[in-house]
Amino acid sequence: MSDIQSVGVYLGSSSHVADIYKQNTQRLGQELAKNQIRLVYGGAQVGLMGLLADQVMEAGGQVTGVMTEYLHEYEVGHKNITELLLVKDMHQRKMKMFEKSDGFIIMPGGMGTLDELFEILTWKQIGLHKKPIVLVDIHHYWSKHFVPLIAQLVDQGFARKEDGEIFKVVESLDGIIPLLNSLPKQDLNLVTKWG
Repeated sequence: MSDIQSVGVYLGSSSHVADIYKQNTQRLGQELAKNQIRLVYGGAQVGLMGLLADQVMEAGGQVTGVMTEYLHEYEVGHKNITELLLVKDMHQRKMKMFEKSDGFIIMPGGMGTLDELFEILTWKQIGLHKKPIVLVDIHHYWSKHFVPLIAQLVDQGFARKEDGEIFKVVESLDGIIPLLNSLPKQDLNLVTKWG
């Protein structure tokens, strides 16, 4: 039995993106459903987020959306998923998604996706969790600027070499579920972090 029963996916809420992002989003939805892995995501019915949830549902999978009351008032909450959880604010939304996810897949996205990515990385860096984090580098989305940024943090002494290894970057969705299950549970020695 797989260790990964549910995956938190962070991705964009925009529809105004290239087809390559839409196609990969649909493929991810199919992979999750095929492997009987529950999707945990931000609960929206718009953009890539809605496309992903729709694909999982259409393929017979399970979807948990986590939406803030504020955003739900604007009717962006998905009405046709397994469950939609309403929380008070963005902090609760991110915490609830974290609690319900066994691992994380980060697809291309905007500022909200970056916010979620940096938070889940920081929590792992300081030892709050050991869950696997995989960035899907569609169209060199992460390798062009994000990966060099993390390398610069390490190079300039703002992060340790080990901190730059708490996530994995993959070029495609090929084998992403086995990869999530195979990534080691890192146990960083926080004593050497500061000082």
